[in-house]
Amino acid sequence: MDRHLARIAGVGMTAFATPRRAAPYTELALEAGREALADAGVAYEDVQQVFAGYVYGDSTSGQRAAYQLGLTGVPVINVNNNCSTGSTALFLARQAVESGAVDCALALGFEQMPAGAITESYSDRPSPLDPFLDIVEAQHGPSDAPIAMRLFGGAGRDYAARYGASPETFARVTVKARAHAARNPKAVFRDLVTVEEVLASPMMYAPITRLQCCPPTCGAAAVVVVSKAFAERRGLRADVAIRAQAMTTDLRDCFEGDLTAAVGAPMAKLAADRVYAASGVDPADIRVVELHDCFTSNEILSYEALGLAPVGGAERMILDGDNTFGGRHVVNPSGGLLSKGHPLGATGLAQCYELVHQLRGTAGPRQVEDAGLALQHNLGLGGACVVTLYERA
Repeated sequence: MDRHLARIAGVGMTAFATPRRAAPYTELALEAGREALADAGVAYEDVQQVFAGYVYGDSTSGQRAAYQLGLTGVPVINVNNNCSTGSTALFLARQAVESGAVDCALALGFEQMPAGAITESYSDRPSPLDPFLDIVEAQHGPSDAPIAMRLFGGAGRDYAARYGASPETFARVTVKARAHAARNPKAVFRDLVTVEEVLASPMMYAPITRLQCCPPTCGAAAVVVVSKAFAERRGLRADVAIRAQAMTTDLRDCFEGDLTAAVGAPMAKLAADRVYAASGVDPADIRVVELHDCFTSNEILSYEALGLAPVGGAERMILDGDNTFGGRHVVNPSGGLLSKGHPLGATGLAQCYELVHQLRGTAGPRQVEDAGLALQHNLGLGGACVVTLYERA
């Protein structure tokens, strides 16, 4: 293993909760940050940079959260990249360590979300999502449904029309997510559901029903990233490395009228291809994956963008059970966004938390056998996608 690769020394995560049951973001960030530092075996005074990710919050909420951990004068950089905020914070922490600028960085993500669907905060200026809404309106007409639901629901509708995927196939993604989350005490929804129950839940934007949408969630997660030299000097475990990582934004074809492209499939494919090229790893060799299943449609699209299934082959992957325990890949053993929850600023770091425990062999009843490599995919509309490949040292 290359000595320059950044190591994950510690991870921490709160239990995720619905807004009605959640603590304030300051308490959530403190809990996750303390757990990550303790897991790493370092003090907050050892941290040389903090990258604090959140979407719902005022400017410098990152400082307010980080100050719970200590007042050391450390630089705190606030990060907001929509739903890929947490992994963007990790991307920056990894860059800082691998460049040699610092030896120890903390990526801290948190969210105190309001109840209900995601809405935009400002109505007096152009929206960053206007170009995407133009595409969905041109394809499917106007609607009062929330923005993200229209985009991902429309993409699911177009995918089904193109490849013949059935409504039951979409529903099976939720059934799988709940089955995995039942093994995760930090997940929001841990009760099992059937295909019939998923399809019978209220239709939100065809083919997406309510049980195929991630819930508004509050929570926090944190990751301590260190250099190999720092880990050796301090006698830290640091037994998981970031083998390769890529971040991309939208390409030209994302705005040419195809909704599956508008919701990020091309930028996800580009990021994944760069990770595979940089690492020399074939996706067939990856046993465990945490991907961005904000809606069932995006999990299906992501199978193909990440090379886990051929184009048009996601339905066969699902029907063959190649997305769960006993299959070729175990996708979202944590329960994913659909069942674990989706606190925007924390999601990417919560995915890292899960995969680090999988590679350490400490994931308990949801442990994936032979997990030596792990892939993470985190996507935000507007847009940004981060794909990360981890390996066990």
